[in-house]
Amino acid sequence: MAQELSSNWKKLQAKIKAESTTAASKPATKRKPDEASESQSKRQTKRPKLQRQTPRQDTAFSKADSRGSKSRPKPMGIAQSSAVSRGSSSTIAPSLALWADDNDISAESLAEAYGLGVRNNVLLNGEKPRINEGLAPNLNLGKYVAIDCEMVGIGPDGYDSALARVSLVDFHGRQVYDSYVRPKERVTDWRTKITGITPKHMASARDFDTVQKEVADLLKGRIVVGHDIRHDLAALILTHPVTYIRDTARFSGFKQYGNGPKPALRTLAKELLDLEIQMGHHSSIEDAKVAMLLFRKKKSEFDMEHANKYEKPPGTSTKAKRKPQHSKKHKH
Repeated sequence: MAQELSSNWKKLQAKIKAESTTAASKPATKRKPDEASESQSKRQTKRPKLQRQTPRQDTAFSKADSRGSKSRPKPMGIAQSSAVSRGSSSTIAPSLALWADDNDISAESLAEAYGLGVRNNVLLNGEKPRINEGLAPNLNLGKYVAIDCEMVGIGPDGYDSALARVSLVDFHGRQVYDSYVRPKERVTDWRTKITGITPKHMASARDFDTVQKEVADLLKGRIVVGHDIRHDLAALILTHPVTYIRDTARFSGFKQYGNGPKPALRTLAKELLDLEIQMGHHSSIEDAKVAMLLFRKKKSEFDMEHANKYEKPPGTSTKAKRKPQHSKKHKH
């Protein structure tokens, strides 16, 4: 009996061993084709996580073309200036522009950082002014704007001035606004030899109050560039915070070019930009563009001078000092 059990046990052990060997030698079951493709497609639809990269200077920008500051402007900014064209050798490459948009960096800042729009400013590439257009269409103005005005003479001798035309351009020199203005006072000297303005231009001129309001809206909250800008603001009967003004006539870096207290815009254009302006009638659009070019050429120096003059040094208290109280003297 014991011998029979031992024999059966040995047969069972042999059978178990044989079955386990057979199972191990069989190949693994393959996935069905449709299951495999479905799994692979799911993996492919998952997008890889992108790593943010810092910008690099494109080969399209040459150091020799750089003439500006901040910016990236500015560039002025920022609200943004009229959109900078993308993809050409003188403007912003698409990859850099997309990076700037993603990081809320203005077109002015890029233009300033890479010196864009200086050599290819619209003053130099022959864009014709759109005279008396008013507000430019599709306007997307940034933090910088340049202004210039033309005047006519009023009063008994025509020595006093009244506004007859005003022009504004953006950080890149593009026309923002241009309008003839109908003076409220009687004109006694049209100064046509200087400005080219005649009585016939007043037929299509806008009234003073309309122009004043439109220009005030454009200047509000922006850094205003101009040449001897106080006269332009006085003609418009407007004020602007002194900390938001950049005057090319009063910039210390340009004083060496003046024979008197301030250099002429025409002289600065010739000496610093190699441009001949005001050869015939003065153009307020042209003069505004030149003022902006001059500002951009020396923007870092403008910013430094402005900071030294108006910004508080670190640690300065913002609390107003109390005036000492004096005892009143009583008469006896």
